[in-house]
Amino acid sequence: MWNRNVETFLGCDKEFDEARIVIFGAPFDSTTSYRPGTRFASRTMRAESYGLETYSPYQDLDLEDAAVFDGGDLELCFGDTNLALQDITDCTEKIVSAGKLPLMIGGEHLVTLGAVRSVAKHYPDLHVIHFDAHADLRDDYLGAKLSHATVLHRVWDIVGDDRIYQFGIRSGERAEFQWGNEHVHTQKFNFEGLEEVIEKLKGKPVYFTLDLDVLDPSVFPGTGTPEAGGVTFIQLLEAILKVGELNIVGCDINELSPLLDASGASTAVALKVMRELLLKLEERYIR
Repeated sequence: MWNRNVETFLGCDKEFDEARIVIFGAPFDSTTSYRPGTRFASRTMRAESYGLETYSPYQDLDLEDAAVFDGGDLELCFGDTNLALQDITDCTEKIVSAGKLPLMIGGEHLVTLGAVRSVAKHYPDLHVIHFDAHADLRDDYLGAKLSHATVLHRVWDIVGDDRIYQFGIRSGERAEFQWGNEHVHTQKFNFEGLEEVIEKLKGKPVYFTLDLDVLDPSVFPGTGTPEAGGVTFIQLLEAILKVGELNIVGCDINELSPLLDASGASTAVALKVMRELLLKLEERYIR
């Protein structure tokens, strides 16, 4: 029996056995290349979530009606990236093997690799939808194969060509974009073409990874690698609601660094994004 965390995300207080979605935190930022602090995201989001209503006027749905379990944060090794990723993989495996949908709160974006390693074993035809400011397609960063700057290349190592769809990308090395043109589908700057991708992926298993720095820094300054030219909150919300129509078999939200925004606005944005994603994933059961 996996007991829920003492402090849960708002409205996510079901028991493991009765839940359809399982939240867990992956507080890891050891490969962050600029400003660290994402390790504090999951615990901050839990604590601050009680300033948010469970009800969404955007969807006319309420988290009180959802079946979500919050298992708390993993205790990850900061001195060994491989060990940290293995712990994430093991946790995700426990969730997926129980027939539940994992929703991981990062942490830096590299944590996605740990979750995908497990999900891809259960769903060989796995496709990935990736919202981000950064391509994250480098084969290595300063010689390291495992980095938040290489995570989507490592995911490609697992799923292969034409399985990764990126949106909002506005930063990366020239070589990343050149490599990506041959192996993944990248929509720069915005969500144009998302509807076509949704139609193409209907019925297929999809892992959804959301790097919150896809948002413009004027909306979301509390992140380690802010990039001007991002999307608005409403644009992101509309895109999330579209992706939620697919067969999502795993997902994550990452790259909130709450200490980099003393106003708390970035955390508030992340909380609303998470509420709306949870409700969309639960819509078919509570509508």
